[in-house]
Order: sequence, then C-alpha cells, then structure tokens
Amino acid sequence: MPSGRRRTARASRTGPVPLVVVHAALLVAGAVAVSADPPAHGWAVLTCVVGYLVALVVVCRVTSRPDLLALVGFLVPVSIFQVLPDWILAEVLGTLRFPDTGGPRVDDVVPLAMAGMWVAPLFVALALSAGRPARAALYAVVVFAGAEVLAPALDLWEPVGDTTRMFGIAVYVLPAEAALGWAAAFAFNQVRTRSLPTRTAAALAVATFYLGALVLSYFVIDVATWRLTW
Repeated sequence: MPSGRRRTARASRTGPVPLVVVHAALLVAGAVAVSADPPAHGWAVLTCVVGYLVALVVVCRVTSRPDLLALVGFLVPVSIFQVLPDWILAEVLGTLRFPDTGGPRVDDVVPLAMAGMWVAPLFVALALSAGRPARAALYAVVVFAGAEVLAPALDLWEPVGDTTRMFGIAVYVLPAEAALGWAAAFAFNQVRTRSLPTRTAAALAVATFYLGALVLSYFVIDVATWRLTW
C-alpha cells in the first residue's frame, strides 16, 4: 500500500476520537478560564479560543481530514464577521451585553475573543450534520441554546432589554441561530473549493444573513403586536 494510503487508513481508524478530545479539552480549558477573576478572565478566554483553533487545525491535519480542515478555514472568517451582528445587537438594538472581564474589546463593546468563539459551535453543528443544511440548523439551535443558557453565568454575554425569555434565553435568537447553521452549511457546500476571496465573501454573506434573521426574529417575537386597526 502506498504511504499516502497508509496514512489515510491510519487516520480513518482513529475515527472521531481526536476531535472529541479537542472539544473535551476546550470545555475543561474554558471552565478554568472563566473561573479567573477580571482582568485575567478575559485574557484567559481569548487564550482558550486561540488554543482551540490551533489544536483543531493540527488535529485535522494529523488525522488527514482535508474536508474538516476546509470547514475550519471557512468558519474562521465567518466567526470574525460574526462580531458585526454582536456589535449591532449591543449598540443598536440594545438586547445584548458583554461584561468587561478584561482583554481586548472591539470599540469597547465586543470582546475580541468573540471573533473566534463562533467556530466551535458551528464546527460541531456542521460536522455532525455531514453538510446537510437542515440538519445543521437543528444541531445549531441545540448547541447554541446550551451556550445561551451558560453564557450569563460564565460572564461571557447576557441578554438585556425587554425581550421574551425562556430559561434565561432571549427567545428571538433561537430561530436566527437555526438559520445561521443552515446558512453556514449551505454556503460551505457552495464555496468549499472556490478561491479565498470567494470563500471570504460567502463568510460575510453568512454573517449578514444571520444579522437579518436576528432583526426579523426580534421584530416578530418582541416588537410586532399583530393587531389590525381600522
């Protein structure tokens, strides 16, 4: 058997174990990071996010998973552009707040760590869905719902303002996060083999689509009264 095929065979035998280990390590490191007091808290979270991204790339390379490596390469710019919806929710709609726990912040509003924090939940949703947008939407809403429940207790972010809540979650974000999972999977399927500028533009389109879904969902759930007047 040629050496390339032997490496692929060895990688296939490892299965999902290395990726499970990376995400388990992320949970452990994240728990340590959020237990620190400000300003170490913010810097520890940023370090944890960067460490996760590096570890994820290394594992995808070592296990010879170019498909997942391409997925990471697409989700990183998506995550960077996701700072914009977060920023708008915090500064324009006033429905989101990021506690100042230390570390660099964008315009003193959004922690820089958020630029990489979207990769993990989207990677899990899209990898589990095997690229099927409808399944990615379902997995995304489950993963993000868990994150939304935990985030306020961990001083990562919290919903504010007059919004409908359920278990501490601002309900309007859930349909938008399902839409995000669908859009990310659909866009990745379309551009995974295209040029870097095309993939970057698609990543921006995903974040823009998500922003539109957020605003529409917020309007439908928390603003519109649905009354007919004569």
